[in-house]
Amino acid sequence: MGKEPPARPGARPPLPAPRVEVSSAVRIGPSVRRVAAWAEAVLAAAAPRRAESVSVLLCGDARMRRLNREYRQVDRPTDVLSFPAELPGLLGDVAIDVPYAARQARRRGHGLEREVQLLLVHGVLHLLGHDHETDGGEMFRLQRRLVARVFGAGPDGVPEDEA
Repeated sequence: MGKEPPARPGARPPLPAPRVEVSSAVRIGPSVRRVAAWAEAVLAAAAPRRAESVSVLLCGDARMRRLNREYRQVDRPTDVLSFPAELPGLLGDVAIDVPYAARQARRRGHGLEREVQLLLVHGVLHLLGHDHETDGGEMFRLQRRLVARVFGAGPDGVPEDEA
């Protein structure tokens, strides 16, 4: 008991679980612990053979507006931004505007937690190199499958014109 079975000859050793760091600058929304667990599940489902780290920032409108202005030259908040890393072992950073997500969830008729889950999947897919603006719908198809697999039935965040 407590002993690991011997590895099969030629079997690959398991990859370490992706490391996720979540920080929050807002008082609303899901806990840092929940978002970290969600991010680990998304990474395991989206990129099971990769072990890079990801950081997630839960922020407010003012911080997101600054990030959007600085990195995309768009002077307004947005729901999610992704910043791919160019360092070994680091996949990148995802920033989620929680108040924006709350407003978006209300408009779409579902809860804030589901909206944060959708934005997390969307952001991670961008970190993995997907781009819904240029891929003919491939990213949204993958997003739909990932959301269903990791979080279950319900809204998937795919725009109706992409469905």
